[in-house]
Amino acid sequence: MKGRGRRFTPCFLPLYCTMDSWIRPFARVLLILLGLVLWGAAAALAFGGAFVILTYKNYRWFFQNCFLLLPGWLAVVAAFLLLPTGALAIGIPARNSRYQQGTFMYLLVVLFCLEASVAMLAHIYPDKMGSELKGTLGHLFHQYNGTHSHCPSNRAVDIIQKQLQCCGVYNYTDWVKAALPVSCHLQARSICVPESCCKETFHCSGDVNQSAQLFQEGCLKKLNYRLHFVMHFVFWCCAVLACLQVLAAISNGILMKHRPFQDLRILDSAVFS
Repeated sequence: MKGRGRRFTPCFLPLYCTMDSWIRPFARVLLILLGLVLWGAAAALAFGGAFVILTYKNYRWFFQNCFLLLPGWLAVVAAFLLLPTGALAIGIPARNSRYQQGTFMYLLVVLFCLEASVAMLAHIYPDKMGSELKGTLGHLFHQYNGTHSHCPSNRAVDIIQKQLQCCGVYNYTDWVKAALPVSCHLQARSICVPESCCKETFHCSGDVNQSAQLFQEGCLKKLNYRLHFVMHFVFWCCAVLACLQVLAAISNGILMKHRPFQDLRILDSAVFS
């Protein structure tokens, strides 16, 4: 009676057999380490995506459209998908399940598509938004009519100057050119800037003659810097993740190669003999 045990193929190439003996254990260890790294990368990508979303929500008055939210939400979705992907990478070497290996490869493909989209948007948006911010900031700052006004656009100007510690579009002298209708308490003829331009360490009324008490940098430069920083952070997170996922796919492929399908023997001639 013929046995139906696993078939062993003799190795005629000693060097290949030697390499084959350590490649599989190495792939197992590498896949476990990559699973742990993917969890850490998920936290970094979620942080970057949340930072993009918060940047838009805090300064939405200065963005002409809501497309800035797209790379942020895509990054958050990719970060959540990285959690089960990392869990599969850690569990596959122990269980060696075909279903887990196939699901893992499918998730890697989906993640690669998401990260490519996020990286492309993060690379394009900063330059595109920079030109739009210049016009929007100039328009809102020109319409400003006082710190104590209840107009939403005025509150947006005060908020950005307080949070980013900036004054004016380019610097505090922009308010002098705009002839801001604000009266100073110190001198009747003094030119003043909004109180949101004042440094918290000083008690000032916004008198431009006391420039040491005012923020010196403009809001356009600081908002552009924040936008470029968060977008470049998300871009490099996606680039590093793509490299890690290629290594994970190769490691998983090596394990799949060393465990061929045993149940699919439809075309095996021995079945019909």
